[in-house]
Amino acid sequence: MKSKTKVIFWDFDGVLINSNNIRDLGFEKVLVQYPKEQVDKLMHFHRKNGGLSRYVKFRYFFEDVRNEAVTEYEIAIWAERFSVIMKSLLSNTNLLIKETLNFVKENQENYIMHITSGSDQNELRYLCESLEINHLFTSIHGSPTPKKQLIQELISSNSYNTKECIIIGDSINDYEAAQFNSISFMSYNNDSLNKFTTLKLF
Repeated sequence: MKSKTKVIFWDFDGVLINSNNIRDLGFEKVLVQYPKEQVDKLMHFHRKNGGLSRYVKFRYFFEDVRNEAVTEYEIAIWAERFSVIMKSLLSNTNLLIKETLNFVKENQENYIMHITSGSDQNELRYLCESLEINHLFTSIHGSPTPKKQLIQELISSNSYNTKECIIIGDSINDYEAAQFNSISFMSYNNDSLNKFTTLKLF
């Protein structure tokens, strides 16, 4: 049966670009002054929750791992330090995933496509422009707004039919965003999520 899908919400890290190892390195570099065992706890949380924003992860590190109070302003400073490293390391077209980018390029007329990511929105848009892929997407959105809310707002503002929407992602948070918005989900680059795939486009 032919898919009725008209709108694709793409995750970015691990789906359009091989960046997950570099994201790991970024947290380790930024938090190098802290005890390794504490950073290791953050890395476990980070890898388990790939789709969550760095704002959530830095708050987890200070409040849950270190039991310290931390302000929004301080979180923003840590996020910006992380972003500087990411902009430097991820502006590399060799990191782009050919399979998914080729699908995007070959299906410009077949789908409306948005990027909805846990990555910082300003950084995300900078990277997409640097990598010369920004023109392939109707819009590009990231944190600090949670992914499930980003998708909810896009569906609402564009009057999309949820039965015609799908999110393609590699983390449990992508699946949860799909569930929250009652749209289809396709796992990519994460075999443990294949059981949650409700529709496969390629």
